[in-house]
Amino acid sequence: MKKKRGVLVAVILSLTLFLAACGEKSKESVVAKLDEKVEAMDGYKAKAEMKMSTGQEEQKYEIDIWYKQKDFYRVSLANDQDEKESQIILKNEDGVFVLTPALSKSFKFQTDWPDNSSQPYLYASLVTDVKQDDEADFEQTDTHYIFRTKTNYQSNNNLPYQEIYFNKKDYTPELVKVLDKDKKALVEVQFSEFDVAPTFEKADFNVDENLGKEEGNEEEAKDSETETEVSGEGEDTDSFTVVFPLEMVGSELTEKKEVEVDGGQRVIMTFTGDKDFTLIQEQLTAIPTSSLPKEVHGDIVNLGFTIGALSENTIEWSYEGMDFYLASKELTKEELIEVAQSVQGKEAK
Repeated sequence: MKKKRGVLVAVILSLTLFLAACGEKSKESVVAKLDEKVEAMDGYKAKAEMKMSTGQEEQKYEIDIWYKQKDFYRVSLANDQDEKESQIILKNEDGVFVLTPALSKSFKFQTDWPDNSSQPYLYASLVTDVKQDDEADFEQTDTHYIFRTKTNYQSNNNLPYQEIYFNKKDYTPELVKVLDKDKKALVEVQFSEFDVAPTFEKADFNVDENLGKEEGNEEEAKDSETETEVSGEGEDTDSFTVVFPLEMVGSELTEKKEVEVDGGQRVIMTFTGDKDFTLIQEQLTAIPTSSLPKEVHGDIVNLGFTIGALSENTIEWSYEGMDFYLASKELTKEELIEVAQSVQGKEAK
């Protein structure tokens, strides 16, 4: 009997050594390696495609992600349907900004982004989520280490899970799926490039430089603004298309007021019912060549079709040449996002 037990132990040890030789690693060792790689990294440049099905229609973005140690970020999100809707999330020594270069528009956030929430396209954020979830599932294939973890979305509990695929050779991310409560993927980020030895210019993380990339030099921007103002004269105000939310959380439109403002038009809509809220839409008729960033005490939120600024009782965003402002003392942050995501160019009947 003792001889048989000795043979069994020898077989188990041999199998363990064989698996280790074949490259099998423990969950703990992979997490430690990921953490080590992030901490030692001076920076990276990555490219990815992001698909989002969180709104009324699926949206696709081409993303350029730049990171420079210790805390500089530049994330460019180009909407595949309209280049003018492209936006940049920028973090430098002055703060966190969301830029819309085509409109020369910028928001400055009082936030600790990206550390305050899960970010499916940022390497350090993915590794942090893996480290913080002690119950994360771990699997390895011939090519990938796969983690199934909880997410940390402060203002959206509808996306509680994610699957993260890390390349086995260099531990860089290749695929991220963000899942709803039914484990259905609503957000998917597919990385196509990941350069861990990039070079950067000093201006790469500068707000003014990034706002000017789409517009060309300052002289061209001035000419462009003059043309916009002239061509706007005499336009038919009926061309102002009012859009409505498809999700009204049990309320209905009770008042719609149109107000003329300098160089444009504003529509104020009041919704009352289960939860009251106000939606303001304003048409942009001129693009400023330069302006100070608008200060926002809140969080960056991706609405699927654009990036918005979310505070305690409001959310604001720009889309297709319009400014939107949604306010309510009764809607939760999740409901503010839900209503905002449903305002996507659908005309009222």
